[in-house]
Amino acid sequence: MTASAGPTTAAGFPLPDLTTSLPRAPFAGDPVAVAEAAALRTAPPGELLRRLLSDQESATALLLARHVLAAFLPEPDADTADTDIGADDIAALVGGVRDELAADLGRLRDAVPATRRAVLRQRAPLALLTGCWLDTVSQPATQPSVVVNRLFGQHFRLLGAGNPQRGLPRLRRRALEDLGVFLPEIETADFLHKAGARPLTEWHGCFQLALSRLPAAFLPELVGVHYALLALGVDDLLTGADAFLPETELRETLAEYLEFTRDAPTGPEDRRRLLAGVTLVLRLEREHVAALTELAAWHDGLSPDARVAAIVARHAPFAGRQHRAVRIGKERLTDWFADPEQLDLAAFMREFRASRQLRPTADGSCRFLQSIKFGGPMFGIFDEQEAADFTAWAAAIAAGDPPDLDFRPCTAGDEQAAVWSAALAASTPDDIVTVPAAPAPADDREFFHRLVNIEHFPHLLPHARERAEAGLAAAEELFEHGTEGRHTDASWFEYTPEALLERVDRIYWDKLVDPYRPLTEIPDRDEVVFGQKTFALGSLIDGTWAYRIGNLGRRHRDGDTMLFSIYADEMGRGDLAKNHITIIHQVLASMSVHLPHIRQDAFLDQDELPDHLYGFSIHQISLALFPDSLYNEILGYNLGIEMFGLGQMRLHEIQKLRAHHFDIAYEEAHLSIDNLSAGHARQSAEIIVGHLDGVRRDAGPEAVRREWRRIWRGYASFAHFVEHELVKRLRTAPPAAAADLVI
Repeated sequence: MTASAGPTTAAGFPLPDLTTSLPRAPFAGDPVAVAEAAALRTAPPGELLRRLLSDQESATALLLARHVLAAFLPEPDADTADTDIGADDIAALVGGVRDELAADLGRLRDAVPATRRAVLRQRAPLALLTGCWLDTVSQPATQPSVVVNRLFGQHFRLLGAGNPQRGLPRLRRRALEDLGVFLPEIETADFLHKAGARPLTEWHGCFQLALSRLPAAFLPELVGVHYALLALGVDDLLTGADAFLPETELRETLAEYLEFTRDAPTGPEDRRRLLAGVTLVLRLEREHVAALTELAAWHDGLSPDARVAAIVARHAPFAGRQHRAVRIGKERLTDWFADPEQLDLAAFMREFRASRQLRPTADGSCRFLQSIKFGGPMFGIFDEQEAADFTAWAAAIAAGDPPDLDFRPCTAGDEQAAVWSAALAASTPDDIVTVPAAPAPADDREFFHRLVNIEHFPHLLPHARERAEAGLAAAEELFEHGTEGRHTDASWFEYTPEALLERVDRIYWDKLVDPYRPLTEIPDRDEVVFGQKTFALGSLIDGTWAYRIGNLGRRHRDGDTMLFSIYADEMGRGDLAKNHITIIHQVLASMSVHLPHIRQDAFLDQDELPDHLYGFSIHQISLALFPDSLYNEILGYNLGIEMFGLGQMRLHEIQKLRAHHFDIAYEEAHLSIDNLSAGHARQSAEIIVGHLDGVRRDAGPEAVRREWRRIWRGYASFAHFVEHELVKRLRTAPPAAAADLVI
């Protein structure tokens, strides 16, 4: 770990955590994933972008991200980088490029509407990707770093601070729509096609997404990229919008990070890496603005024939069979479009111009224009702008304008795109290592350590999945016996919204609140400390189960935003004093318990926390790594853990800690934030109700029953670890007494 000096004692890491980078380490992949990632280096950029956007659960995607970053971010030259540069120097450098680009962007902003829409549509993928590099910067390996907290606080605000309608992605989408650019959600299969994304745009998007997948390993570069992209503000200059985050705030974060590097052992290297990120962004934004300018010039130069030809080319793959009786020239339309890749566009347009479909009618229209109006056989096929282009074209033909069939294809940005394509094809990072397929580590400490540092151990993802599934399967024994739990009730019930809320209320009162009586005897100091140690490992990964839920492409459900907001609360929403990982370290320090950070190798050798407790944390991290395929289970697990923060257990711990003058901040924070009235516990139940209501509307009651069972498995898996006495009793009971319930 790299960190400057801070208040610390014994073997613990400094608080505040002034980490500026994590140790360099190899990226381990199994043979199949390594080969798949290497093979993808020659894939088209659109395919790579879609893979990086949609695949958040495979080793192949993580290794692919490493290849992409190697292509875009080669090792900085130690002999030429100015490692003494300060935040104001970087701001001046970025500001100079912003001024340089402002004139070009101003001309693009003032272009004729059709050209401006083409430019905005081309830029849209990058505009809507903005901030994705922060998606998982907050994770078990990086929290509670000061700079990570700063970045995460800005990330939370970029996404709307709990209300996505106020977030930058939605504001930008509305701005595009106000200017006539309408696109599907970025995660949809046809988004890039609808945007008309050029290869260069796709390559730039690949870089941003790759950085979002490995933010811990590339923290210095990320700090530089974050400042440079948002301070340059290309998208703001293009639309005339105000900056969402003030440059002064961005610069403060940059300056703080650079100050931390001054005392860090790897400070010069960290600054070189940060500068590499800044320099890359300046290059990328210059070349993309140049490509947008090239695109605008091409679009302005299009003749009416060329505009219509582009429309025909876009729709050709979907036309043909339903037009068997229609002829253009001597050929049926079916034959013209039999193979859109081989379509002779100039020949088609020549015949189309002369066809009877374009001959003027008495009312000044023509058969083709009538066919695309309301009531016509082709109504709804072309959008408003396409229909306007056809109308202008037909008018030009009627006026006797000669044909202009010398179609010049758009090549905007292709030269630079070829550079990035070649760079990725040649990318062979020497820190990707192939490890043979093998069982998961038998030692839970080692398994936990690698899951925390999953960016470097992607080959463990299948084992994490197995571990999560095993925990979920084992937990189903509580479907029958859950009522016997002390703090939970995982017994099975058929779902209705009312039944779930009734169960939540009953657990709260019967299990957590009504049994509470103040302790009449306080355990001695050692017993209290030991009790806290049994909770500590879970507390050190607080919120982890939800840390991947808010990623780009995963925000289409209301529950995603609510769950991401719960995670943000656990991390203090960027406020270090409220960050739960900081708080638990402070509590432990008040007991003279000082631990290395869980990401450090030294944590493998710590002797403060009992070995038998790792299973609970391994299960939680394993669930978190599968935000798509185990989404339902995460919702249930979230309900269990948020309710556990209430009632007698917390109140007793506060009483014991206070009696021995230990820090009670962690217990108090959960007793407050998890409240059943409007806090995390109530929100967790409402997330489930809202999610299943959407399932019911989209897929029907049978789908609700399937997903509900998975959700309740998630709740039961939390209960299975908490109710260890009940589980032990079930496992030692005669088989008939502990038989599983079959549902």
